[in-house]
Amino acid sequence: MTDDAILVLEEAEEKMQHALQHLEVEFQKIRAGKANPGMLYGLRVDYYGVLTPIEQTASINTPDPHSIIVQPFDKNSIHDIEKAILNANLGFNPSNEGTQLRIMVPPLTEERRLELVKRAKHAVEESKVGIRNARRHANEEAKKLENDGLSEDEVKNLTDEIQKLTDKYTDKADKLFETKEKDIMTI
Repeated sequence: MTDDAILVLEEAEEKMQHALQHLEVEFQKIRAGKANPGMLYGLRVDYYGVLTPIEQTASINTPDPHSIIVQPFDKNSIHDIEKAILNANLGFNPSNEGTQLRIMVPPLTEERRLELVKRAKHAVEESKVGIRNARRHANEEAKKLENDGLSEDEVKNLTDEIQKLTDKYTDKADKLFETKEKDIMTI
């Protein structure tokens, strides 16, 4: 395999890996029974007129499996953080204790569990779209290499390798979903 072909493969794998990493971050936001600081990550707070990730405005801890404590770095921003949590529609109702917010994580109902599984499935489908886009881009690059003089056999081998990568990362996404689904549905 030529250096250019190897480069195309490495770039495709990097993009597919990025799609899986994004999926893992999305899964952290989907709660599965116990409190986790990751449930709030990525939430944007209007912090002095700038939408800022909540983890840059406050420390987030879980003192026990059923509660999350959000302690703002700047006490004046507590109301903005509270508003962001309420507007995120995560099913949380933060309790303002003056210097910190306490979020009681309610136990999941069967209906809510099924809803979370649907959300997880949607996140998996989005990651698979990212993986397929990486495959499409890599295949386009392979065609360009063919136009630049790479033999048909080498291009065929390259597209076969790209498909193997696609299958590998699609399977990984499915396995991540199976684990997350089991985690959500376990009472």
